[in-house]
Amino acid sequence: MQIADKKVVSIHYTLTNDAGEVLDSSRDANPLVYLHGAKNIIPGLETALIGKLAGDELAVVVEPSDAYGEYNEQMTQVVPREMFAGVDEIEAGMEFQAETSQGVEVIRVAAVDGDEVTIDGNHPLAGKRLHFAVSIHEVREANEEELTHGHVHGESCNHDH
Repeated sequence: MQIADKKVVSIHYTLTNDAGEVLDSSRDANPLVYLHGAKNIIPGLETALIGKLAGDELAVVVEPSDAYGEYNEQMTQVVPREMFAGVDEIEAGMEFQAETSQGVEVIRVAAVDGDEVTIDGNHPLAGKRLHFAVSIHEVREANEEELTHGHVHGESCNHDH
């Protein structure tokens, strides 16, 4: 069965950056299982997988525009440390949820300089070219519940089935 919209796809992948550093991998864990065509994975990878079959292996390079977007300097700002009331230690790399005009978003602490904290609302992979080594494990029809909910139910699903 070929990968197409409304199919459940199971893949193993290794994600690297331009320097070849491994950023993420499913190789020593369970495969990534997603509903194709439901925007569960980045567009560039989803497009590259169309028509592929279980057992296929491929290398995919995804430009920022088809991944997490270009890096946007306007999504960074310096805020006073007091905005983090109740947090004793603030360090670069920490992530917090924040209410924004687009709803709840994850912001990352980019830097701490005394009482000034630089926060960054960009995805950590924004502006980066991504390299995927993918092997397709399984392709199957989605069931009605998966189609209705727009994703595959599994261990990480956090709503009632």
